[in-house]
Amino acid sequence: MIRDITIGQYYSTDSLIHHLDPRVKIAGTFLYIISLFTFHSLSGYLFAIAFFCGVAALSQVPFSYLARGLRPVIFMLVFTAALNLFWTPGESFFSWGIIELTWEGVEKTVFISLRLILLVLGSSLMTFTTTPNQLTDGLERLLSPLKAIRLPIHEIAMMMSIALRFIPILIEETDKIMKAQAARGADFETGNLIQRIKNMLPIFIPLFVSAIRRAGELALAMDARCYHGGKGRTKMYPLQYRLTDLLAYAVCFFYVGILIIFVP
Repeated sequence: MIRDITIGQYYSTDSLIHHLDPRVKIAGTFLYIISLFTFHSLSGYLFAIAFFCGVAALSQVPFSYLARGLRPVIFMLVFTAALNLFWTPGESFFSWGIIELTWEGVEKTVFISLRLILLVLGSSLMTFTTTPNQLTDGLERLLSPLKAIRLPIHEIAMMMSIALRFIPILIEETDKIMKAQAARGADFETGNLIQRIKNMLPIFIPLFVSAIRRAGELALAMDARCYHGGKGRTKMYPLQYRLTDLLAYAVCFFYVGILIIFVP
């Protein structure tokens, strides 16, 4: 399960999506996620699925990698679907005791499940095709107008980049700790919920200590390189829009336009 967390991981390959400007991918992902909350019909979700499949094919990221990111949210997906399925009022078509199913509940369950799945897949695709450094630069450039109100944009982007970098590192560290504790006889699978939570303490404590130690080492490394924020800093590879980036923006706006005009 730990290995199935894909947020923050990068899949290296030579694809059109990988070579796009990170600002295009960030803006496109946000537009895609926002569009998922505007659909009120199955045709809208089918169009969103088709659009995602096209982008995923261009990215050359195997679908198995993308689908792996759904495993950690299966419980939340099933729980949310059950709540909407059994507690949505409307026209009933099945009743047994306190259990009552309605057509409105089925429709809402399908829509919410599709929305959550596409949200996770879309976010994973962005991190699979964009390195943490590119995400930092893209976020900083997109949020640069907020510098007018004295927001520390560079520092905010740096913190988000560091957080994304730490996700795969902490996942790997957690996996090592779990294997080490299992070799010492620890059991994480049996017992009730309270017992399982207690059994996780031998993992959380060393993981917390390791995270603090890594954060301290990172702070010392940044001080040793005379890092003092974004003031006066330059980029080794400045972001510049190319023709493919402008075409990608046009595709994103075309997607939004189709939704506004044709999808109810």
